[in-house]
Amino acid sequence: MNEFREVFERYYTWLEGYKRNVHRFATKPAMIDPDRDRTWTYAGLDAECNRLSRAFRSDGIGHAGVIMVMLPNCPEFAFSYIAAQKLGAVCCPVNFRISAGELAWCLDDSRPVALVFASEFSGTVRQALELAGHRPARLVSVDGDGLPGSVSYEEYTAGQDPSAPEPERPYSTFDETTRLYTSGTTGRPKAVPLTSINEVLSAHDVMIHFPMNHRDVTVNTTPWFHRGGLHCAGPCPAFYAGATIVVMRKFDAASTLRYVSRYGITFIIGVPTVLEALADEQEKKGWYLSSLHGIVTMGSPLEREACIRYQRVLTPNIYNGYGTTETFWNTFLRPFDLPGGAGTAGASCVDDDVRVVKIYEDRRAEPDELAARDGSEVGEVIICSPAKSPYVYCNNPGQTEEKYHKGFIYTHDLATWDENGFITIIGRMDDMIISSGENIYPTEVESVLNSNPKVKDCMVTSVPDKVRGQIVTAYIIRSDDSLTCEELDEFCRQSPEVANFKRPRYYRFVSTIPFNATGKKLHVKMKEIAYEDLKNGLLQRV
Repeated sequence: MNEFREVFERYYTWLEGYKRNVHRFATKPAMIDPDRDRTWTYAGLDAECNRLSRAFRSDGIGHAGVIMVMLPNCPEFAFSYIAAQKLGAVCCPVNFRISAGELAWCLDDSRPVALVFASEFSGTVRQALELAGHRPARLVSVDGDGLPGSVSYEEYTAGQDPSAPEPERPYSTFDETTRLYTSGTTGRPKAVPLTSINEVLSAHDVMIHFPMNHRDVTVNTTPWFHRGGLHCAGPCPAFYAGATIVVMRKFDAASTLRYVSRYGITFIIGVPTVLEALADEQEKKGWYLSSLHGIVTMGSPLEREACIRYQRVLTPNIYNGYGTTETFWNTFLRPFDLPGGAGTAGASCVDDDVRVVKIYEDRRAEPDELAARDGSEVGEVIICSPAKSPYVYCNNPGQTEEKYHKGFIYTHDLATWDENGFITIIGRMDDMIISSGENIYPTEVESVLNSNPKVKDCMVTSVPDKVRGQIVTAYIIRSDDSLTCEELDEFCRQSPEVANFKRPRYYRFVSTIPFNATGKKLHVKMKEIAYEDLKNGLLQRV
């Protein structure tokens, strides 16, 4: 058994799977970038990744060194992801929409040796470096001018040997390879360290559930810094399976459907609003979609009528997944579950155990204290995902203790489930706002608003929106009657502590906000008030 363990730990890695495809499919397209009109074969992709990994090596980056990436979906993202694994290093993508203050926090938390960033985010990076205590030794800028002290990607990799570098030490399938950031209940990001075996088994999950193989051509319209972007037909499973990726830097419905015809795309991945835009475009233009095997959506449930429309207009094969950054997806709706199962999150995936447990005021439920499977009793969703979850946060034992218990992650999602295990998400225990697929916590926005000297107190909630899903809405108690919505909007735009997509779009000035007996803000009550105020035209739009 020792021999098996040694071989398993050394060779059952994501990198070994990718390397097998470099040999098997050397001349096959691995990645297509329509914006640059350029295609990389698996051999060409590997040579580029080797040049980048050798450049990193020349900077002393090796085993367990963190390479932070702040990039949109682009070839350099894929190069960085693979190059890090070749060194036994850790690729750490961060949300390119975060504020300078949030990026500074990530820099101090992960202490990356290098930061690879798109030049369009230079302003955010510059301000973050001024705020952070840690400064990466190497700054690499992609697509244009960077910052003083940075080097362009082209200069950085120029003249580097395209052959694979030797690792500092043998790889292990239990080594951390990728680190993703997700928001915590306090609004500060928390780092999820994924091991190579987590990535291998995430890739296998996609290959099982689509299914996906080396003949597929995929486009993921969501950002690759998300777990769903990276691991749902993104670089992780596509390169592990030997498939082809079409890079989409920014979603456009017409371009997506044109690429289906041009490149023979078999799978599209996107949030439900993407499907709506695709259906609108297809009804207008009628693109040739014969190659399309399916569309996979995540982030929110599919309503029955919308699902029927997508199956009629785009493809009969609509899929929907539900999960977390920590666990990837863990329930799945397949075409044969729809449209009957529309509106639910589906039932557990093959290797997952997703349950709804009771909610107690004084303690969390044990994993076997189940809510009734009657589609009525509301409980908390908990997930056991031994294949895809690391069961720990980096540098955050408090959050690890709070979220993980007896092999399950406690999601704080509220849901019901039925006798077949189909789960219907009701809302969030911690009042998270999801706008355009991004997680926003009211407390982090409230903290920024309350720092304005003209604000006595505030409360942040959301109202429904057909495009974004939810829109951030702020109720303000003024300490100075001269304060205006426009002034607050500019204040949020200038703050390094809140990303632009998190700033409120609706305001209302009030004299009181609802609290409970212990002094906690009643966000659930405020959401009800905001909904009525929206209907009655009492909210001011900025």
